[in-house]
Amino acid sequence: MADDYLERIGRLIRDARQHRGWSQSQLAAALGTSQSAVNRIERGHQNISLEMIARIGEALDSEIVALGTAGPMHLRVRGGRRLSGALDVKTSKNACVALLCATLLNSGRTVLRRVARIEEVFRILEVLNSIGVRTRWINDGADLEVVPPAELDLDSMDHDAARRTRSVIMFLGPLLHRTERFKLPYAGGCDLGTRTVQPHMAVLRRFGLDVTATEGVYHCEVVPDAAPDRAIVLTERGDTVTENALLAAARHPGVTMIRNASSNYMVQDLCFFLDHLGVRVDGVGTTTLRVHGVPDIDRDVDFSPSEDPVEAMSLLAAAVVTSSELTVRRAPVEFLEIELSVLEEMGLDLDRTPEYTADNGRTRLVDLTVRPSKLQAPIDKIHPMPFPGVNIDNVPFFAAIAASAQGSTLIHDWVYDNRAIYLTELTRLGAGVKLLDPHRVLVEGPTRWRETEMMCPPALRPAVVVLLGMMAAEGTSVLRNVYVINRGYESLADRLNSVGARIETFRDI
Repeated sequence: MADDYLERIGRLIRDARQHRGWSQSQLAAALGTSQSAVNRIERGHQNISLEMIARIGEALDSEIVALGTAGPMHLRVRGGRRLSGALDVKTSKNACVALLCATLLNSGRTVLRRVARIEEVFRILEVLNSIGVRTRWINDGADLEVVPPAELDLDSMDHDAARRTRSVIMFLGPLLHRTERFKLPYAGGCDLGTRTVQPHMAVLRRFGLDVTATEGVYHCEVVPDAAPDRAIVLTERGDTVTENALLAAARHPGVTMIRNASSNYMVQDLCFFLDHLGVRVDGVGTTTLRVHGVPDIDRDVDFSPSEDPVEAMSLLAAAVVTSSELTVRRAPVEFLEIELSVLEEMGLDLDRTPEYTADNGRTRLVDLTVRPSKLQAPIDKIHPMPFPGVNIDNVPFFAAIAASAQGSTLIHDWVYDNRAIYLTELTRLGAGVKLLDPHRVLVEGPTRWRETEMMCPPALRPAVVVLLGMMAAEGTSVLRNVYVINRGYESLADRLNSVGARIETFRDI
């Protein structure tokens, strides 16, 4: 029995390593051991301690086993079932993590309503707790209360938790107002290839933040009384770099102009939150923001993040690939309008209600109902653009949708180095997905989906796309090690089950 467990652990480690694109030698170097030792571990021929399993999981950013539970979580999907009913869209993952970082600006109590209980949020909470911020779930776990200490204990920061999320880079903007010297570990998260942080550093340098990167850590020093002497022009219209610029400007007295800013949904929610803190932001929804900063913020605030357009797109895609009639309620339509137009041009039967306002008082919502439709491939390629174009994170869902349509669809995911490659995993489910280069795939439909067993891709949206394909496939499929899905979705399997899916969570160690 012990040998059997070692072999099963070894297979999980091998699969996680291969999906990260590492050789045995690369994993060995990360662990400070030999390639032959890694080979023995993967073959189940070497005893392995829980400490070593944990180290391997950290190196691969993969939950090989979870201490205190029976092991990593997997999904068993009994596909080929039609969905019916309605689902409410949860609050935005990307907005919630930005707002949690923004609470560091405030000396008062912050309450965030209906925060998604997801792994990405949990990692940020672990980092906040480690530096002395008190957080607790209130109102039967629906809302989150955040209370900062008088002084942050930055030397006690949980670096392991910080490395498992890219969102931690948004600590830089607030912390430069809290201390003259601090350290922050390199950001982690999805394996999407090289993503430079240079735009962040260029912006924050204007506020006096000097960063030296060595041995996996950013060493940060703040030059006192530094201030932008002219408008800040972002070299890329990125969401997190815009948010970092906003966070830095929020407590800089005077007016800061930010040009080429992202106007995406999470940036708008952050602007609305800053308004509650007494920081006025002009130009919300445009690419030019004027931030009227205040040097000190001490307010008790109550804020409701808006709904997640990417989750809404996920649910719409689930209905399309399973040929179902499904209502997606509380969809933030202004951040889905281009996607909906493309889907309607492809032939999707879609109804929408009149618009109503989200709990933040600003974002426009609708309820969307989709019905089984015979889709045709779009004439033009699918490619992301900064808002108001097709959202970067919605592009992967078009791979599953295109696989359900008649004809050829070109998908050009130019933003990330690796993500388009993960879309080829749909071939294991019967889809015709051809990789043209690291950024482009050609999808041929329609697909006769088939069951399979596979490791979860290490990138959030492609992982969900694979799950949707499994839901469409007749028979029973298995998706292993779904930590990455839990990073961005709250109880996704249970919610899909509530409208007719049959997805079982299980652990095998």
